[in-house]
Amino acid sequence: MMYFRLIRRVGNKTDSNSQSEERYEEEVQNAKRSRMPLATKVLSSTLSLALILGGTAGISGAQAAQNQGNENTEAGAGIFSKDKGGSQVKGIQLENLDRGLVAAATSEGVFLSWRLLGDEATGHSDKGLTGTDFNVYRDGRKIAMVTDSTNYVDGTGTTASRYEVAAVNSKGKESKRSASVKPWANGYMDIPLQKPADGVTPAGEAYTYSANDMSVGDVDGDGQYEFFVKWDPSNAKDVSQKGYTGNTYVDCYTLDGQLLYRIDLGVNIRSGAHYTQMMVYDFDGDGKAELMFKTAPGTQIIKYNKKGKPTSQKYITLPKEDRKAGVTNEHDYRLSAEGYYDHVVDMFRNWHKHEEVVKGNWPATLEEAFGIEKKYSYPLSRQDAESLADYFIDVYAPQRSARNELRQFEGFIVDGPEYITVFEGKSGKELQTVPYEPERHDDGLMWGDYAMARIEPANRVDRFLAGVAYLDGKKPSAIFARGYYTRSTLVAYNWDGKKLRKEWMVDSGWTPMKNPFNDGPHGVDGTDPQYGSITTQGAHYFSVADVDGDGKHEIIYGSATIDHDGSVLYSSTDVMPPQSAAPGTIARLGHGDALHVADIDPDRPGLEIFMVHEGGPWAPYGYSLRDAKTGEVIYGGYTGKDTGRGMVGDVDPTRRGLETWAVGLWTAQGEKISDQAPGTNMSIRWAADMTTQIVDGSIDVTPSIKDWKRGTLLTATGTLTNNHTKGTPSLVADVFGDWREEMLVRTADSSAIRIYLSTEKTDRKLYTLMHDAMYRVGIAGQNSGYNQPSYPSFYMASDIDWSKVTLPHYHTPGKGKGDK
Repeated sequence: MMYFRLIRRVGNKTDSNSQSEERYEEEVQNAKRSRMPLATKVLSSTLSLALILGGTAGISGAQAAQNQGNENTEAGAGIFSKDKGGSQVKGIQLENLDRGLVAAATSEGVFLSWRLLGDEATGHSDKGLTGTDFNVYRDGRKIAMVTDSTNYVDGTGTTASRYEVAAVNSKGKESKRSASVKPWANGYMDIPLQKPADGVTPAGEAYTYSANDMSVGDVDGDGQYEFFVKWDPSNAKDVSQKGYTGNTYVDCYTLDGQLLYRIDLGVNIRSGAHYTQMMVYDFDGDGKAELMFKTAPGTQIIKYNKKGKPTSQKYITLPKEDRKAGVTNEHDYRLSAEGYYDHVVDMFRNWHKHEEVVKGNWPATLEEAFGIEKKYSYPLSRQDAESLADYFIDVYAPQRSARNELRQFEGFIVDGPEYITVFEGKSGKELQTVPYEPERHDDGLMWGDYAMARIEPANRVDRFLAGVAYLDGKKPSAIFARGYYTRSTLVAYNWDGKKLRKEWMVDSGWTPMKNPFNDGPHGVDGTDPQYGSITTQGAHYFSVADVDGDGKHEIIYGSATIDHDGSVLYSSTDVMPPQSAAPGTIARLGHGDALHVADIDPDRPGLEIFMVHEGGPWAPYGYSLRDAKTGEVIYGGYTGKDTGRGMVGDVDPTRRGLETWAVGLWTAQGEKISDQAPGTNMSIRWAADMTTQIVDGSIDVTPSIKDWKRGTLLTATGTLTNNHTKGTPSLVADVFGDWREEMLVRTADSSAIRIYLSTEKTDRKLYTLMHDAMYRVGIAGQNSGYNQPSYPSFYMASDIDWSKVTLPHYHTPGKGKGDK
């Protein structure tokens, strides 16, 4: 059933409209004291307000049309700020991309697709953006001028033809032609891969490798993307699953398949969806992307020559304090089953010293914690600690759950150093390695990993996420997170080309427990007075968007949102419905597996958040649509169960707004359309009319792209998706061509990444989505946790209002060698 409720906003944030009114009054007063005409001052203020409310560094197509030719306004001259050297920097920092021209052979001829860059659009028409047209060349001869789109079908072209395009400005002047391309003969192209060698675990289990998640970044400043591929072993594990895993590898490839380098994360980083998020972005503004992720002793960089042969191999540099402590890159911190038993014995022997025991928060004896008669004296002897360890592993744990097989607990890393390393994107060279914050502290005892019926050491403590955000509205920062069920933490870093600088840290503090072996650590406020409300609110992914209209990105951490300055914007709660486990009480909306932030309802101001929740009878909703600025629930449904999947998209063009689905299909306004719904693995913008399609197929099922109304549009024969039942492609992104997204999937044998391009001709003209900052950082973070689609900052659907599409104001550091 539907359950509607508005919640109170947590925090004391000033409304941006009020700020804008105050700013207007200030401009009026300043105008009186200056020689600048009041009208000019007010115009500047009005445009600034439009930028703030637009949610990105730009203005709408309608505003641009009004301002064309006026070089004295911000719309004409761009938005400027001063960098550290005092020089002017125009707008937000984005990538300098080339034309991105691609061609593919079809039954109708050769289909061509290319980029309209963000700064080439200056206005709008009924069907798209205006400002730049294009001449199309085949074999050096002009064959067409395209004004209404960024694609073309050459009916007489062949696979032997060569194509170029050139931009034509409003005065008819043609720019330099793009690089020449030849058509993809099969309608797709393959990037050859070099699969890592098979391996064997310490337990004697053999494993192989398959290509997994991907990211893209321009590592050499030529305007073209390079491709980053994460390799997962066949024994990759969820955090809660016991057993050894093989090493994780991250490769960097050029478009033609040259392997530039491979980073072997080593034995001290487990393999799986929750451990490694690779952030590829130009963090320092030099026009070339860096690579950042979590590392450990044993991580090493392997460089390759053009023939694909390794030429060098080098470990990362361990911090000085770790080297002094005797840590080496040869250390292996993985626990065997015997090693875990010894770990428990040591934990019990030191029970009397534990901070929570000393404070009186936890039972003074383990017998009391286990609910048995006291028989040992403390501190425990080795023999007594072993006796209690035997009882805990063989009796107490199995009584709690038959899945507690702690005698077979192996393959986990519960101690040892953890780092963040910054790598040069082009060469893989290590630039800096720093300790990961916060450290794990323990094997999960304080995190609640022993408290539930299912005892899962190293589970909640090892839940990692990462992303990229423009916290100041100008330059990108890296965000690394640890924990979301109980203690929840996020750290923001700025990379200046030499050093990582911590901008802020969010830490909820521990969720208090009376007994770490039998308690409910979820849904409890953390001990930190500022951040305690965000516990249990995180998802398996976080989104990045400007939700409050100040031009700066916030972190939507599941059911809570962190403001750009690291403060809590809100943490959403609601009243439990009558049929729930605790009617009438206030509860967190809580954790969930899927999270989508977009302009879902174009008739409401700002963005919305659609999320599913897994709290079951202890959560007010199984799915909910919230206002992204306030966290207030617009509509939602109580399900009483773990609602694991959900998606949004324009699958029904007869309905206004994006549809949402988790349990049935709903309109953006909360009207139920159907009990049936599209798939939830991954969405893709594939169609000419700007509707949304779904990528279907998981495990051994051949991937396909399906339209809710038209059926199957593509079957990707010979390929597979990733991440088991999640069934996600390696990447879905606007990698090249027009505004539509490409699907990047691995071939069945992982010998290549196959890139599929939509060849459906469209007359809709939009700049590359990679020049929308919200979409671009979504692509950077897509490989984190449970992969989610990326969304632009404006409403994008079949009934798009082109006058409201934001025209970005940005600068592109460095001069690309590629064409425009």
